[in-house]
Amino acid sequence: MTNNITRQDFERSFCPVACALDELGDKWTLLIIRDLLLGKKRYQEFLASPERIATNILADRLKKLESAGFVRQQIYQQKPVRCQYILTQKGKDLRPVLQALVTWGKIYYPGSRVLDAVE
Repeated sequence: MTNNITRQDFERSFCPVACALDELGDKWTLLIIRDLLLGKKRYQEFLASPERIATNILADRLKKLESAGFVRQQIYQQKPVRCQYILTQKGKDLRPVLQALVTWGKIYYPGSRVLDAVE
């Protein structure tokens, strides 16, 4: 049986690393995923992270994460309308990837520390 996947189905490459980097390959995207895995859900919570992401970048990355299927919006207040962001299974499945980065980072960046989860 032949596979009908063509080069046009991929942005740059058939390589799974390249495909993942097409969606996750910038600093801010993985930090937002980190924050979501730690329990942050709301826009203001992301802005309070120690890396101090700019509001325009945060809004852009959240839209991209939603369109790529990593997060979904959920309304938590009607007037004014306010949304929170929830990881989908695709987003949750990044947990071991980020855990591997933590393990690696703790070895090669002594003194770095893991952020606490949000209650």
